[in-house]
Order: sequence, then structure tokens, then C-alpha cells
Amino acid sequence: MNDAGSLLRKSERGVFSLYARSGERKYINAAERRLFVEAANQSDVVTRAFCLTLLYTGCRLSEALKLTTDGVQGDVSVIAIHSLKKRQRHLIREVPVPKFVVEAIQHASASGSMALQHDHRIWQWKRTWAWMRVKAVMADAGIVGIHATPKGLRHGFGVHAIHTGVPLNLVQKWLGHAQMSTTAIYTNAVGPEERAIAQRMW
Repeated sequence: MNDAGSLLRKSERGVFSLYARSGERKYINAAERRLFVEAANQSDVVTRAFCLTLLYTGCRLSEALKLTTDGVQGDVSVIAIHSLKKRQRHLIREVPVPKFVVEAIQHASASGSMALQHDHRIWQWKRTWAWMRVKAVMADAGIVGIHATPKGLRHGFGVHAIHTGVPLNLVQKWLGHAQMSTTAIYTNAVGPEERAIAQRMW
């Protein structure tokens, strides 16, 4: 009962799924990831940094808003995130990110009213405003549907990580899932390897 398949079946019996009852997917796909990055790069520096943080860490919207300057480790390109859904308090997970994500955050932090001191929150936004900023970038990218949300970015991170060969236990760690069965649901999304195999039948 420890393989990914059994974990997936266990997860499917629960409430977490990559698809709505209507059949719509809840995650952004690889093409939409690229469009989202392009749109984010056209945004103001603060919004861009926020969007890239969500995309490349898979963190929850509320976790990104709690991120402090001390949580950005520029020397090793790691972002330390306070896990807000775990029972243990003060639980922090470290997620490696591309160097340009760290640079984007540092640029945003150093700009005008965003200039902050030691261990201060990077984004002084309310949750509603942060959600609206992400939705605006989604709209600019032409991404529509129930997956055009911060949660869609989080699910997209999980799917992308699995498709690029990241071990399931690392994806669980980076997303801050308490149970491996929750992470295993991302193996249910059809990836390029599976499509390539299917093409042999066509």
C-alpha cells in the first residue's frame, strides 16, 4: 500500500481532485505556465515578484503574503515558507527556486514603498487585493476557467513537478502536504510521456 497508485486511489476517495465535477481541470498546464510568466513579466515589479513566487514555490496565497525578507535566501536561491495548514506551529519548509525569482523579490522589496527592513513582510497586501492581482495577470495571459486562480498555480506546480521527474516525497515537502496521498493526486494528470505512448496507438 505504499506505491503511488495505492496512494492515488486513497486520495481519490477523499475530497481532493484535479478536476471539478463538471470535468474542468483545476490546474494550469505547461502552455499556460509559459503564458502566465510572460504576462507577469509585463506587470509592475511588485506584482511580478508575487506571481513568480506563487508559480515557482507552489505556496498558498496566504503563505506568500506571510513571506518575510528573512525568508528569502538569495545566496542559495531558497525561499523559506511558513506552512499554514500544518498542525504544528512555526513549521517552515524550504523551496529551491530559480535565481531570477529571488532577484525579482529583491527588486520588488527595494522599490519605493516596498523598501523593508529586517524580517518584515514583503507584500503589505490584503488577501483580496493579492487575489485580484493574480487574476489580472491570468486575464492578461488569456487564461480563463476555474483554474485561473492562485490555487490553479499551486496545483500546476504539483503537476509540473511530477512531470519533470521530481520525486513524490520532495513534491510533498515543497507543497507542505501532511499526507503523501494528497500529493499523489498529481500523478493523475496526463503528461508528455503518457501522450507519447498513447500516440503509438494512433
